[in-house]
Amino acid sequence: MTSRFLQAVRPFMSITPEVVKPTREVHFNEKMVWTFVALVIYFVMASTPIIGADLGEGDPFAFMRTITASTQGSLAELGIGPIVTAGLIMQILVGSKIINVNMGDPEERSLYTGAQKVMSVAMTIIEASAFLIGGTYGTNLNTGTQLAIIAQLLAAGIIIILLDEMIQKGWGLGSGISLFIAGGVGLQIFQGLFAAQAVGEGSDFMVTSFRGIALAFFAWATQRGPIEAIGALFLRYNPAENLNLPSLSLLSVIATIVVFIIVIYFESMRIEIPISYAQYKGIRSTYPIKLLYVSNIPVILTSAVFADIYFIAQMVWNTVGRRDSNNPIAAFLGTFRVDEVSSQYVPTGGLVYFLTPPRSLIGDLGVFDISRGLDSMAPSLIRALIYAAILIILSVIFSVMWLETAGMGPRDVANQFLQSGMQMPGWRRSKKIVERRLEMYIPTIAIIGGLFIGSLAAFADFLGAIGSGMGILLSVSIMRQYFELISKERVAEMNPALRGFLGIS
Repeated sequence: MTSRFLQAVRPFMSITPEVVKPTREVHFNEKMVWTFVALVIYFVMASTPIIGADLGEGDPFAFMRTITASTQGSLAELGIGPIVTAGLIMQILVGSKIINVNMGDPEERSLYTGAQKVMSVAMTIIEASAFLIGGTYGTNLNTGTQLAIIAQLLAAGIIIILLDEMIQKGWGLGSGISLFIAGGVGLQIFQGLFAAQAVGEGSDFMVTSFRGIALAFFAWATQRGPIEAIGALFLRYNPAENLNLPSLSLLSVIATIVVFIIVIYFESMRIEIPISYAQYKGIRSTYPIKLLYVSNIPVILTSAVFADIYFIAQMVWNTVGRRDSNNPIAAFLGTFRVDEVSSQYVPTGGLVYFLTPPRSLIGDLGVFDISRGLDSMAPSLIRALIYAAILIILSVIFSVMWLETAGMGPRDVANQFLQSGMQMPGWRRSKKIVERRLEMYIPTIAIIGGLFIGSLAAFADFLGAIGSGMGILLSVSIMRQYFELISKERVAEMNPALRGFLGIS
């Protein structure tokens, strides 16, 4: 029986814009074109400023940008935040059995997807309104300007929702969420290497004149030589020059490369279950279950939790905490200061302090304070351990929850086995038997994968990888998925009979 919640949301689905699923086969080249078009539209919105917005100094939500694929002051201000938050809410409602959805019933699965899209539109309106209330776009805006800003963010949010739906329904490759995250992280890495904005002045101007690491290195190497350039940019911390950019240092470049290598290596680890085909006797193969079985979804959902809490804390701080630092709600959620160099908001206490990684394990300033000895490391180490514990625990929880709601659990995979004519050698071709055998592997792999991906994300964050640890982890996983997806699409293009076996609709 369809839940009351889905029945209540059904009327709103009819007025929500929808992308029609293709009624014909969409060829690989056409999918590539639509995927590229979606990415271009996203970049255009990320480069188009909001009309009427009065932005202050710094970016109060810089921590969220990589996770939500958003850009300050642009039409992509909200990014994929509303989509991910709506998905998170639906995951919690289904996982806690507040609403009952039979994912095996096509009608209920369709209603669930429609309800999630309605929720995404609602979250777009809520988040846009919260940005205005918090003073992100100025505090003296008239009603007309406020409505115009909300209208712009709503229109852009609906476009992003439709782009994601277009790709997922088969017009493109992968999903819009993954595509936009990878595109945003790629843009951050490019800017981190080649951005030419001035970041400071002083006697050693070449170190601080270029924000991009590559440009700063070449400028400094030309002036003083490559050895001094490496020394000056390794931690990129120079109190005399008012320079504090540990996330744009050579150490961050090394961390980025290391994370790339680790993720690519572990992405290839898998358990292979022997299978045979009922219609082709004597032909045997294997069914792979990857270590990262649920891919990057646990980190995306965990990031959404962190980002939403950070978002609420920042709103409360802007509206209440600045005027009354003793306010209990603001003190609990988070207190902030503005970094003198980067003009960014930096958490100093409260819940968000432990939901954001320390800038370095050797101290919040990114350097080891010799005068204080190991005491300078203690606060960062404690904060790092708490951050890592929360990140890993949530990643494991979301890994397990995602199995059922995404149709990746033992029961759903057993159905796919039988529908594709596959069976396990030495066992009867029975759904219960196949499901029981898969239960020995899939839940355990999901837990181990969530544990690993959460640990790796924390590790990358601690070393200050460009684009944040989570961003690098997500982008590498996404690129690997696209590589595999493109390979499958090419094989299916040459042999359409293999489409079902490869999991391509």
